[in-house]
Amino acid sequence: MNLKGKVAIVTGGNSGIGLAIVLELARQGANIVIDYVVHPETAEALEQQVRALGDQAIGVHADVSQVAELETLIAAAVDAFGRVDIMVNNAGVETRSSILDTTEEQYEKVLSINLKSAFFGTQLAARQMIKQGGGGRIINITSVHEDWPMPGNTAYCLSKGGMRMLTRTAGVELAPHGILVVGVGPGAIATPINTATMNDPALLKKLDDAIPLGRMAQPSEIGSVVAFLAGDGASYVTATTIFADGGIMQGSPGL
Repeated sequence: MNLKGKVAIVTGGNSGIGLAIVLELARQGANIVIDYVVHPETAEALEQQVRALGDQAIGVHADVSQVAELETLIAAAVDAFGRVDIMVNNAGVETRSSILDTTEEQYEKVLSINLKSAFFGTQLAARQMIKQGGGGRIINITSVHEDWPMPGNTAYCLSKGGMRMLTRTAGVELAPHGILVVGVGPGAIATPINTATMNDPALLKKLDDAIPLGRMAQPSEIGSVVAFLAGDGASYVTATTIFADGGIMQGSPGL
């Protein structure tokens, strides 16, 4: 999985799964552009961790729900490193609201950050990859909920379902340019978004019991999947989603 000399952008890269992806890509030798919107101090500390691994990193403040700021993000990567080889569309939010209760504001927020950013992140990264030549990798961090309903989180599921078809359709469109587009669908991950569950023993046991492997994943376990997909070993994988869910989508009560 040697990514020496490759340049990777990770949106939402200074926390949770994004942070783990940044560190794993850096361990494999990539130079990293860390996108963030809050906690610049965390992004700065992460830059230092990447440099300690022998790679280069820059942090870029960019709200990826805005196309103009995505353009700024891509331009910053090219200005700093001369190219973009790997685009990881990771930024995401959820509102945990049902179809009956979701407001227009909640809907717009979730769809803009999760799906719009991935669509235009894919578009802009692909344009740069085509311009520079040599192909590239676009990796969309989606969810088991691109395919598996989650009642009470409708807008989130809709956004991830859209990412599923973005991955498949863009993967077909961009294949002639040597650009591979792959989704990574995590299941339950031990990140801040799941703090309430992790702090409630009863809820955590219920969740763990539903996962065939019997536990939540660590963010680093998703980072390693992304690093594999960014490397030469995944040179024939495109227009599909790799689920890293501990088997939860296949679970059965055994009735």
